[in-house]
Amino acid sequence: MAVSVLVIMLCSAALSAGWNAVIKGADHKLYMTILMTGGAGLVGALALPFLPAPARAAWPFIAASAVCSIGYYVLVAQAYRVGDLSLVYPLMRGTAPLLVALGSQVVLGERLSAATWLGVGLICGGILCLAATALGQRGRGAGFALGNALIIAVYTSIDGLGVRLAGTPLTYALWIYLLTGLPLVGWALYQDRAGFVRYVAARRLLAGLGGGVAVITYVTTLWAMTVAPVAVVAALRESSILFATMLSAWALKERVDVRRLVMVCAIAGGTMVLRLG
Repeated sequence: MAVSVLVIMLCSAALSAGWNAVIKGADHKLYMTILMTGGAGLVGALALPFLPAPARAAWPFIAASAVCSIGYYVLVAQAYRVGDLSLVYPLMRGTAPLLVALGSQVVLGERLSAATWLGVGLICGGILCLAATALGQRGRGAGFALGNALIIAVYTSIDGLGVRLAGTPLTYALWIYLLTGLPLVGWALYQDRAGFVRYVAARRLLAGLGGGVAVITYVTTLWAMTVAPVAVVAALRESSILFATMLSAWALKERVDVRRLVMVCAIAGGTMVLRLG
């Protein structure tokens, strides 16, 4: 894997962790999720008229990914409503790459080297051990997180195929955000128009910032899938747990003990193995 891909994916992972920390710290987690997703959809609505359309073969994948994304965002909000970031994030993001690695071999026919499998195993093992530690302290939100792990694995595999057919990662991602943001915002307005409008009005700058961050992280991941094996990209993307761990301790005041730090080091080691592989 090229150094540029590694650096870009690590930056994307850091932004993703920050995005999730904002949702966890929000007073109304579902509204915050919809707000930031709607912001990404707005970016898509403004930019798409000036961009080339995806190839026709990619549209079924765009539609399927958008449906998965709606379920993903709803479960994200529910998981953070009842569970800690230090539990939900590693469990949600750590299970998915294992499923993707298996799926990429079956669906995409990719063959991973022994070193790559070692890197995938170290990253996923470290994340899952972090989750096991958190489960011993508090298991709330685990069901939502595991359900979302399956959704992440499905849409990652869908996107790994779809973005290669689309011909342009940016357009592919923006259409997904537009088709995801519109239903979610529409639902929020239908459920509580006045309350949601007040919530958005008080945080409109955050909507734009969060939407931009969401687009950047997703587009960079899709781009990486066009130049590197999907399983490797998915595993490296989950190194965001490094940044989420720091944010959970610093911003959310969650306890980070020595065992947790050891698992974080395992994830970092897995990232280096992926680079060398």
